[in-house]
Amino acid sequence: MRKFFQELLDFFKKGDMVLLSICLFTTAFGCVEIASATAWTGSLRSVIVQIVATGLGVALYAIVSSIDLDFILEYRLPMLLFNTFLLLLLIPFGIDHGGNTSWIKFPFLPIEIQVAEVCKITYILIMASVMNANQNRLSGAKSIFHMVFHLAAIFGLNTLLSGDWGVSLIFLFIFAGMTYAGGVHWGWFAFTGGAAAVGIPIAWNYFLPAYQKERFEVLWNPDLDPLAIDERYHTNQSLLSLTGGDLTGQGLFNGDRTKVHALNAQHTDYIFSAIGEEMGFLGCLAVLVLEFAIVARVVYVGMRTPDFSRRLVCFGAASALTCQVLINVGMCIGVTPVIGLTLPFVSSGGSSILTLYGMLGLVSGVYARPTPGKQGLYVQPPR
Repeated sequence: MRKFFQELLDFFKKGDMVLLSICLFTTAFGCVEIASATAWTGSLRSVIVQIVATGLGVALYAIVSSIDLDFILEYRLPMLLFNTFLLLLLIPFGIDHGGNTSWIKFPFLPIEIQVAEVCKITYILIMASVMNANQNRLSGAKSIFHMVFHLAAIFGLNTLLSGDWGVSLIFLFIFAGMTYAGGVHWGWFAFTGGAAAVGIPIAWNYFLPAYQKERFEVLWNPDLDPLAIDERYHTNQSLLSLTGGDLTGQGLFNGDRTKVHALNAQHTDYIFSAIGEEMGFLGCLAVLVLEFAIVARVVYVGMRTPDFSRRLVCFGAASALTCQVLINVGMCIGVTPVIGLTLPFVSSGGSSILTLYGMLGLVSGVYARPTPGKQGLYVQPPR
């Protein structure tokens, strides 16, 4: 405990201030757009929530950055049980948003929590722990089965209880990014591709609800909702806003569509389209540069450390961020299905901001301590 408090006192000396600065700048950019996108309500509630969540997020970033990663990775089973417990809370406390029950609402809290956002942090740590324990036989069948078991557990439980396949994709991206970075043999990726070729048609025919199938079909079937009044409606509205700003945009608080709330979820899922209308192509380019600057910094920290488990944590975080950016932007431009994933650090959402800063606090901890301490140099006996 004394070591933790000493690390916390040294946070501004040892922590990754570059990463934190980029995150804060991106969050400030998002707050400006949230204020503009919600001006039609006459309330600053979303902006205030975002600012308060950012303050708490920075505190969480510092706290997580100060915790010894070797200590956390020892508690794989408690983290697995924590994820399971958190997802099971969707049964009594889950609330519906657009057909998905990904959020929990406690009567004694004024906010809603998207449990998958929290679980992705502990899932990254679980994967790093498993892969580190099997480092010398990572491509062996037993090791692969162990990793797939943890993926199937969290992916299956989240999909079953929330009905949200889109959010579950984050876990697939994390799994793929970490196994690739860890050096799993390419043959397993080829095998996975073949299994997906068989499994996807089965999932399509027997497991996907009709409304989720339509979200995919609308991407390649021009005969599906040609008037854009049903399945294609939100994508069409997004494109109208995104292309309405030309190079420099119509100006903050002056978007023809955003100021009358013609764009659905314009401060959350479709905030990238709102940026396109109000700040134009240059605004969209700026936010993409900021997002991938964060990813690049995370990858840099991972490449900088010689420790296997620390490097995996960084690549897991980079995979999660990349997944959210690509899917959110792809949804706005009409090349990926409509999935409720926020644009990291830009979209409105208190739980999203908190978990993002918490996840990157792990990366800051790797930056502060790129190699294990003395106690981490020895293999500890099973608990």
